[in-house]
Amino acid sequence: MSIFRKALTTATIAATMVAGTAQADDMRIALVVKALGIGFFEAAAKGAEEAAEELGGVEIIYTGPTDTTAEGQIEVINSLIAQQVDAIAVSANDTDALVPTLQKAMKRGITVISWDSGVAEEGRQLHLNPSSNPLIGNMIIKLAADHLPDGGDVAVLSATTTSTNQNIWIEEMTKVLPNYPGINVVATVYGDDLADKSYREATGLMQTHPDLKAIIAPTSVGIVAAAQAVVDADKVGQVNVTGLGLPSEMAGAIESGASKSFAIWNPIDLGYSATMLAHSLASGAAEAAPGAEIPMGRMGTLTLDENTNGAMADPFVYDSSNIDEFKSIF
Repeated sequence: MSIFRKALTTATIAATMVAGTAQADDMRIALVVKALGIGFFEAAAKGAEEAAEELGGVEIIYTGPTDTTAEGQIEVINSLIAQQVDAIAVSANDTDALVPTLQKAMKRGITVISWDSGVAEEGRQLHLNPSSNPLIGNMIIKLAADHLPDGGDVAVLSATTTSTNQNIWIEEMTKVLPNYPGINVVATVYGDDLADKSYREATGLMQTHPDLKAIIAPTSVGIVAAAQAVVDADKVGQVNVTGLGLPSEMAGAIESGASKSFAIWNPIDLGYSATMLAHSLASGAAEAAPGAEIPMGRMGTLTLDENTNGAMADPFVYDSSNIDEFKSIF
């Protein structure tokens, strides 16, 4: 596929230009994604290229299976072990299934980290989370509060009642509510991550709470459905839909005014940070240990917890100023 060849070639050329002449002993960092052909991961590869150019003397090998299977990733990783790469940074299709293969890589002296989607602790040296539960919880309420200087009623449209991450984010949001005086959460409803049910729940919220000022949907399905419900109810400008979504799916809502802003992690920053971390460990400049602080270039420092997990940053905010740039990426 020409896109992936171009990504690799660009990274290699960039590294060569910075380093002067590429040497056989230049560091090779493999960015292993869930599957090729996914915009989110192609954007991460751009970030990896940026880091390689900044570092100099680094070749990025952007690779992954053609489908999102653990078996496909294991085959890719075995190939990278045979090539004796210096580091593997993987977004895992399976938390546990990759562990034996990645342990083999580490025994061969290859640095292994996971990012985005984690590997069990025994199969990597550190894991880079895009964000953290407290950061996400604060962001989703802040997105609503930023457009309500005088406060107002807001409601939450979640996925399922049993969705672990959604429930944790809402719990973290509740903890920081006192930091946003005047913001009242009047209801939490569940759309089960189904577009039609989420649409009906959003419509019901606006009917039940006529003074509603914002709907917070920490789910990419719910936020799109809620925005459409606001448009259809002719409440653009009265009810702001925000939360977590994808730029490609939310561009219309931003353009219509149904959503003033929303957030999700920036895949470019994620690929950049993963590359910086892998380089730090592979070069011996840092060690992955509980409490360690490892530099991530322009993204600051990653602080590892007791399980050698770290959070990159606040979720990235998308609005009318940048939606056109990202909507074609993911």
